[in-house]
Amino acid sequence: MKSAHHSHTVNDQAQASDLLRASGVRVTDARLGVLSVLLDTKRALSHLEVQDALPEMDRVTLYRALDCLTEAGLTHKISGDDRVFRYSTGSEQSADSKSGVTQHQHGHFKCTRCARVFCLDDAEQPASLREQLQATLQATLGRGFQSHDIELTIKGWCADCSN
Repeated sequence: MKSAHHSHTVNDQAQASDLLRASGVRVTDARLGVLSVLLDTKRALSHLEVQDALPEMDRVTLYRALDCLTEAGLTHKISGDDRVFRYSTGSEQSADSKSGVTQHQHGHFKCTRCARVFCLDDAEQPASLREQLQATLQATLGRGFQSHDIELTIKGWCADCSN
């Protein structure tokens, strides 16, 4: 692979390399490139959008890199109602204490005009969306109900499309 990271900052590459090493994942050009692209983007990207950002990477290598990053908990895979998976490095992730599996625990906003998906994760909020939804779950259904995965999507128009 040639310089796939030319349009991504050195910071994104360094952060991607650090994250891969910390997760015990072997650092390869493909994984580094894909993770750098996702870290550089403030929204979830489809396979095609990642491929457009890394045109010299073949499709199979890209799928393998995305699968590896998802399995390692460095990215999460968002299932869209359009049957297109999108990938994000959303920062609010937590490990399930029973399975040890890392789950992304935040909502998403999907623009119904352009189909872009944005992560809703704000570390500045006093109570996370996960905590708020867990409280609502118990208040509605009673004690003992415990969520292990949250899929919440708010649909509307993004700032670009609403103008």
